[in-house]
Amino acid sequence: MDVQKFNYILCIAKHQNLTKAARELYISQPTLSKYLQKLERELDGKLFSRSGNCYTPTYLGRRYMNYAKKMLELSQDWEKELSDLNSFKEGELNIAFPLMRSSCMIPKILPIFHEKYPGVKVNFLEETYAIQERLLLDDQLDFAIFNEAGPHPKLTYETLLNEEILLLLAPDHPLAKCGIKRENCKHLWMDMKLLEKEPFILNFPDQTTGKKEIELFEKYEINPPVPFHSRNPQACALLSQQGLGACLIPETYVKNMHFEQKPACFSVGDGGVFSTLTIAYRKGAYLPSYARDFIKIAQENV
Repeated sequence: MDVQKFNYILCIAKHQNLTKAARELYISQPTLSKYLQKLERELDGKLFSRSGNCYTPTYLGRRYMNYAKKMLELSQDWEKELSDLNSFKEGELNIAFPLMRSSCMIPKILPIFHEKYPGVKVNFLEETYAIQERLLLDDQLDFAIFNEAGPHPKLTYETLLNEEILLLLAPDHPLAKCGIKRENCKHLWMDMKLLEKEPFILNFPDQTTGKKEIELFEKYEINPPVPFHSRNPQACALLSQQGLGACLIPETYVKNMHFEQKPACFSVGDGGVFSTLTIAYRKGAYLPSYARDFIKIAQENV
């Protein structure tokens, strides 16, 4: 069975257009049209409803695609296992990373992994958001790394890191010397009430740190001015160090950034605010030995 042809139907459904699907598949539009017609004759039913150039899956089409995805996943699992059996040193990994997180993690993980598996090609796919959804939809991804998200029954999760989200102030900020020692805090602790009138540079609410920021403001019943939003935590930190506002940023970024002067860093909340960095893969998917080793190396070196 040529399971790759399942991709033809899935690609048509993705684009809802034969021409665009054929372009992505690198085949001609007439070839794709003939394949679809032949398959529909074999199935004695229509996989798509046609309205002009728009192809919308029918009920039969949706059911067919459910099985097509399963067949492709089984085929990919077999190819990975066969590669494992034939050679422990060759293969390929496709990994989705948060856009800015990769710059902190890849330089630490990849040299160690590459030394052990020089024949394994690693593709890092940097995403801005919705990484869990990308993993569920993209059969080519082996696993994804992202901050905490609602668990999905089709995914298996492993924790890479529990990290503290720190409050950053410029070293010459008037409040930079207002931190106090607390037994349950790694850093000096800052009362968020002191910053209720201070400008903040925030992440967007659909980002993990952005959500934590909103929760923290609500907890302390403060509504500080927010002149800037950014999806880039490093940009937030650098703007903060220029005196444009306070920011909240995961500690990993602080450790991996270069600052002209050491920033003033503080724990906040009750004993600190934390987020979980997770690696996830499809439940039941076969992971080659080198993929398992990548996860282990990541856990030991982030």
